[in-house]
Amino acid sequence: MDRLSSMAIYVKTVEQGSFAAAADMLNMSSQLVGKHVAALENHLGVRLINRTTRQHSLTEAGQNFYERAKIILAEVEAAESFAEETRMEPRGRLKINAPHTFGINALSPLLPEYMARYPEVSVELTLTNRMIDLIDEGYDAVFHVGELEDSSLMARVLAPYRLITCASPHYLDKAAPLNHPADLQHHECLVFAHTSLRTQWEFEGPNGLIKQPISGRLMMDNGEALVSAALAGFGVTTQPSELVLPYIRSGKLISVLPDYSVPERPLYIVYAQDRRLTPKLRSFLDFAVQHFGEDSNLSGVPLA
Repeated sequence: MDRLSSMAIYVKTVEQGSFAAAADMLNMSSQLVGKHVAALENHLGVRLINRTTRQHSLTEAGQNFYERAKIILAEVEAAESFAEETRMEPRGRLKINAPHTFGINALSPLLPEYMARYPEVSVELTLTNRMIDLIDEGYDAVFHVGELEDSSLMARVLAPYRLITCASPHYLDKAAPLNHPADLQHHECLVFAHTSLRTQWEFEGPNGLIKQPISGRLMMDNGEALVSAALAGFGVTTQPSELVLPYIRSGKLISVLPDYSVPERPLYIVYAQDRRLTPKLRSFLDFAVQHFGEDSNLSGVPLA
């Protein structure tokens, strides 16, 4: 007899209280129910149920086996459901959040490709630089820059988040020399209002990490606006590379401090700890890793 089937029949027998009641629920004879239980007992070498003419009672081994069998059957059901879901077509609304600059310059251009691949999925994307409570705010997935603090969440690692310090040629022509991070104290810094970038910029150089305090008269919470100010020749900015690289390639901005790079920051896509991922979420996680992961075709391209 199939051991898993016998286990399921045994659990039903315990829950229904008798062979006859279990047989009625399972649409089989009570004699067949008894044979399945007896087969389990023969295989295990212990008696699971004490049988009398009036009633059945569990042995200690029978009670322990019942508790463990329930767990095993639940795991089998979950595994079968997971396998079934992987065959299902992703569908439904997918709610995603991303940092503003990353969302505009890196993620948004790729969403049409994802949605063409999965036409039954609709996407709601919000962009913000504040901390997001994924569970309370009802997001399926959140792109997160920096170290993770909430250990109850799951995450997939993406390629690092990279920044470049730059300024316009017009600004550099009239400004003081800029050869070392310490020279920034003599420059107009265009300040990003979120994270530690509002008070200091970090650089990795020949002698290790440098934490350089910065200040500036213009502070904004939007990278695109700060780049516009840099293009206008107002100062030096440190912004995501995917935002500034097109301007650097065109010569409208110049990367400064070539001997000092801004440390990379980890980038993740975060989701709730759930053993049964929906097909729509699983498909988007795989898509994100494909395009933004360390082994993607963009792994060598600086990401916002």
